[in-house]
Amino acid sequence: MSSPDTQQASRVVHYEITDGVATITLDSQANRNALSRQLLSELHAALDAAETADARAIVLTHRGPAFCAGADLSERREGPPDSSPFVSVLERLMDTPRPTIAKVDGAARAGGIGLMAACDLVVIAPTVNFALTEVRIGVAAAIISVPILRRVPPGRIAAAMLTGEPFDARYALEIGLVTHVAEDTDLVVGQLCAGVKAGAPGAVAETKKMMQIVPSLDRDQAFAQMRALSDRLFQGPDAQEGMAAFKEKRTPRWAQTGNE
Repeated sequence: MSSPDTQQASRVVHYEITDGVATITLDSQANRNALSRQLLSELHAALDAAETADARAIVLTHRGPAFCAGADLSERREGPPDSSPFVSVLERLMDTPRPTIAKVDGAARAGGIGLMAACDLVVIAPTVNFALTEVRIGVAAAIISVPILRRVPPGRIAAAMLTGEPFDARYALEIGLVTHVAEDTDLVVGQLCAGVKAGAPGAVAETKKMMQIVPSLDRDQAFAQMRALSDRLFQGPDAQEGMAAFKEKRTPRWAQTGNE
């Protein structure tokens, strides 16, 4: 039986939670953090831990020079494909009530771009570059098109998807694939997490859901649903506390979560 130290050394995803922020770190540097079965399994376990701890925010980052190289092609050549674990990871990052933040300091390729795009906020270093290389191995960026095309108009990403040619941080920001380009990604992510924690947990969760729902509704449906949401929130305890704190010029005391 392996020791706990040996088991830890063999892990390719690390998890920690500090001050209400869960950090999930990809660390499979031998294959540039490719989406192997082990990495996806451990990524699911880390998301489970973040949900159980009721983290206020989840930061997804990496060790090594690459954020993620996409699919593990050595595994994909063996037997029938099963994309369900990857699809489920993308869905979980998109659907969890807590904000998800990708912190990217190295290259992202193919499925790695989808993993990043599934997060609510994406903070990258200016030197990061990207490539959607699927067509060059005879496939399409099918699964990852779901999170990517929710962020980026098809015409702005068409050349990258159709040719596999790389593009840089500046263009990724211009088309909306990423939200922040910063020399100090740690600083920006820290500021974003502090901002999230300054808000009421329920209000932050409803805001994340709102941003996903409203664009899919026609105008009348959107106003009806958002009016109901606004009325419900204004009558809730967080709004009462927030308005009282504003009047009394103090910091709001939100209901405690499991880790604070």
